Amino acid sequence: MRKLSRYVGYRTLKTAFGAAIAIYIAYQINLSYAVSAGIILVLSVQNTKRKSLDLALMRIGSTVLALLTAAAVFLIMGYTPWAFGIYLLIFIPLAVKLRFNDGIVPSSVLVTHLLLERSVSLAWMTNEMLIMGIGAGLALILNIYMPSFEKALSEDLAEIERLMKDILMRMAYSLRTQTVSVEDQVVYQTLERKLKEGHDRALTEAGNHLIREVRYYVKYMEMRSMQFEILKFMRLHFERFSQTYEQTKMVAAFTELVADQFHELNTVKELISDLKAYKAMFRSMELPKTREEFENRASLYQYLNDLDHLLEVKRSFVEELTEADRKRFREDLEENRKLG
Repeated sequence: MRKLSRYVGYRTLKTAFGAAIAIYIAYQINLSYAVSAGIILVLSVQNTKRKSLDLALMRIGSTVLALLTAAAVFLIMGYTPWAFGIYLLIFIPLAVKLRFNDGIVPSSVLVTHLLLERSVSLAWMTNEMLIMGIGAGLALILNIYMPSFEKALSEDLAEIERLMKDILMRMAYSLRTQTVSVEDQVVYQTLERKLKEGHDRALTEAGNHLIREVRYYVKYMEMRSMQFEILKFMRLHFERFSQTYEQTKMVAAFTELVADQFHELNTVKELISDLKAYKAMFRSMELPKTREEFENRASLYQYLNDLDHLLEVKRSFVEELTEADRKRFREDLEENRKLG
């Protein structure tokens, strides 16, 4: 099975197995159009438990609505192509209004069975409901087990923090040397790709918890994505830096300090306090003597403001954590202390 999963995805295996079982069950209880149960299952298997549950409830609701609408139309207009068209004119707007959008197609396929059989008897209505129940219900059962992404997410966090630290270290080096490495763009592109992958994984992990809310990793990825946008903006300042002054060396040193403490568990309160001290020190220093020095120092001060914004994003993230998030944060902090 493990060797097979290398070439065929877990969801594909689950879908193929489930479709066969759904059709088998439908045949065993003598349902007509039993193969439709397999098709319903194929359309109902999702990436997360939450999506699967929402879709199952939606499709059962849409099936009830579709069968009742079709029964009323067919009894009045008969079993004709025109009657099916009228059914769609009524059913689709109602389904959209009730947010049953994803149930429109499979429910309408079941209605065609009534049209073919020219009957809306209780037996046929039950037959169609059972087809939908088997397909959607079995898909929901198959989605009870979902592999956890927490280990992969922890690795994502570590890699994202490593890349961001690397970027800040590169900025500190550029401040001191007035040079920008051609490799910087590769680091930015790698970080951008990793943030997207991590965010997608975090959303999947959150969707696999039906009882408790698990949004910590989603919030974390959103926070780091905001910081990434700030880092891209900070990079533009280096187009205006032309000389190395005493203030430049100070800002480079502080940038390295931020990089050294750039990890998930830092609440950044001390860094923000240190940054305020740096700004106060800047204001108390001797005024620039040349226009070039003035422009350079102005750019440095704006760079510090952006760095301040970068830290404030992290502080807001920590302050807005829910109690469940804070518990996970404290657990990570305690684990980090043990390892440290």
